[in-house]
Amino acid sequence: MLHNSLPEPTSITFPGQVQVLADGQPAQPETDAAGTLTSLTTTAAANTGSVTYTFTAGSPGTYLYQSGTDVQKQVQMGLYGALVVRPAGHPERENDRADSAFDPDREYLYLLGEIDPDLHLAVERNRAYDFTRYKARYFTINGRSMPDTIAPNHADWLPAQPYGALIHIRPYDPVGNPKPALIRYLNAGSVSYPFHPHGSDEQLIARDGRPAQGAGGQDLSYSNFLIDVAPGQTVDTLMIWKDAEHWDPQGNPIPVPLPSLQDQIVGPGPETWFAENPYLGGEPGELPPGVVQNNQCGEYYHVAHSHALEQATNYGASFGGMMTLIRIDPPAGCPA
Repeated sequence: MLHNSLPEPTSITFPGQVQVLADGQPAQPETDAAGTLTSLTTTAAANTGSVTYTFTAGSPGTYLYQSGTDVQKQVQMGLYGALVVRPAGHPERENDRADSAFDPDREYLYLLGEIDPDLHLAVERNRAYDFTRYKARYFTINGRSMPDTIAPNHADWLPAQPYGALIHIRPYDPVGNPKPALIRYLNAGSVSYPFHPHGSDEQLIARDGRPAQGAGGQDLSYSNFLIDVAPGQTVDTLMIWKDAEHWDPQGNPIPVPLPSLQDQIVGPGPETWFAENPYLGGEPGELPPGVVQNNQCGEYYHVAHSHALEQATNYGASFGGMMTLIRIDPPAGCPA
């Protein structure tokens, strides 16, 4: 049920779902007295209105829902969200295909968005806004910008943005860790977001709630180092990380000398994500001056960000915005 406390009508559309009912009747577009379209679907009236939408969920997958009223403004102001439909009897799969299975403890969602501060200021002051001058300046994942994207879920200082975007995995192992992580991308913005995970490709398995398969059911998924998500689109990927080089300090040492300590950039702070050791799970080395703590247990961190680099900034200042980290723990894991 949608309860509307806004000073204007609003609504919800559910792209990808069919036979949506509003208060028991087919949801319908609305027009004003002059016949001009005012909403893509049935609205809840301003201030105290409400409407109940009902539908039977469609194919398993990831879907975006959003306002269908004054879409340019209301979606920009944050009236959008994610809808996940799981396969009946197989919550560990992204869709009905057996090869879409993932580790249920490694499921992540990237709800990608953008903010034009001038538009928000106009709405706050109840002024008109010229949409030909629209220019997004802030870019978000789950409503957060870097560095808040790597803060924990339900962080106390982010009560309105409860979900982080830190991917946390271990290396692939056919026995101990055989299933991939699942990452669901959704684009609630106005332009494409070319999202780029460093250190590993991802297997694109679905778009807009449809598996990547041919007419005969053949697998058409593919691996890529850049996940391009168009406006209004959703993309689902599977991710594994393999220790391809099998580095080991004794049996397979790194073939190049490490840079001297003074040539390595390590910032101050309570945690540096840096162990002074190139081996996954390696023992922490010497702490540089001014650094108070190494990373936890020799884990690796890779950056993941929009490859349209303005989107990985806050108002053009690097780095921030649509950026996060991928954390890879040693095979045996890390202390709790």
